[in-house]
Amino acid sequence: MNAPTTVPFVDPEMASILAAAPPPVDFAAWPLAEARRIFEAGHGAWHEPRPLVADIRDLKIAGPAGPLAIRLYRHDTREQRPAVLYLHGGGWTFGSIETHDRIMRVLARESGAVIVGVDYRLAPEHPYPAGLDDTLAALAWLETGGAGEAVDRARLALAGDSAGANLALAALLRRRSSAVRAAALFYGCYSPDFETPSHRRCGGGAFGLTTQRMRWYWDNYLGAEPVGTTSLAAPGRAALEGLPPLYLNAAGLDPLLDDTQGFAQRLANAGVRYRLDVFPGVVHGFLQMNRDLTAARAALSAAGRHLAEQLSE
Repeated sequence: MNAPTTVPFVDPEMASILAAAPPPVDFAAWPLAEARRIFEAGHGAWHEPRPLVADIRDLKIAGPAGPLAIRLYRHDTREQRPAVLYLHGGGWTFGSIETHDRIMRVLARESGAVIVGVDYRLAPEHPYPAGLDDTLAALAWLETGGAGEAVDRARLALAGDSAGANLALAALLRRRSSAVRAAALFYGCYSPDFETPSHRRCGGGAFGLTTQRMRWYWDNYLGAEPVGTTSLAAPGRAALEGLPPLYLNAAGLDPLLDDTQGFAQRLANAGVRYRLDVFPGVVHGFLQMNRDLTAARAALSAAGRHLAEQLSE
């Protein structure tokens, strides 16, 4: 007799969102420019109404291969504030400051810090290490006072979701900078491992992100790097000692759930302080849904508190 199939728990709010969602898009089947347009349009629907913040500034800074677009979100303009460099997700292939505008607005309100978004170069045109190099350039700009008196350059943190969490972790490992006091890493992809239980359980397409698409994203990003790389393209495989306190979260219906849980165990083995929140019944990318999803608002609030505590005087 076959064992009974276990039906996974789906958060009721998440179930309503999934029921109303349009059919999934096979981005790999589209010309890249059109796939990016579709991705941007799909994420834009989640932004309205946009949470108010006190000040937003768009800038260009010098990057390793040309100017980088930067956006600063300040909710508290009364005094000098710490800053959080935010790296957007999108499989290193998609995403921008615009696709993650709402997340950064909410995080600015929840943390009290200046949130600094950056449009790093995307793969496959710009595979590893281009995105990491751009991340490091933006971090160096903050560390050397490029943001001016609004930012306390001695109190910096990193944050990112999915592929952005990978870049944030890689930057922490590359620099291990004393000015970077904390990080918040949301449902990250830390190494190209597709045989985990969460991939087998959730990667078939019922919950958005698929194992097949993650393979494509990794192929785009790795370029000439092998899947078994131990470079910072796969920062979850690196030695982790000496990292600052980390806030981690993960989604219960995410193929990448085990990436975060395995990473958390390695942090514990390395003696790194961390907090891990697993939100059951929600899918990869759930922070984008914070307008309608209570779990997403709770996750951003928890991350904001962690960052505020670590960046306090």
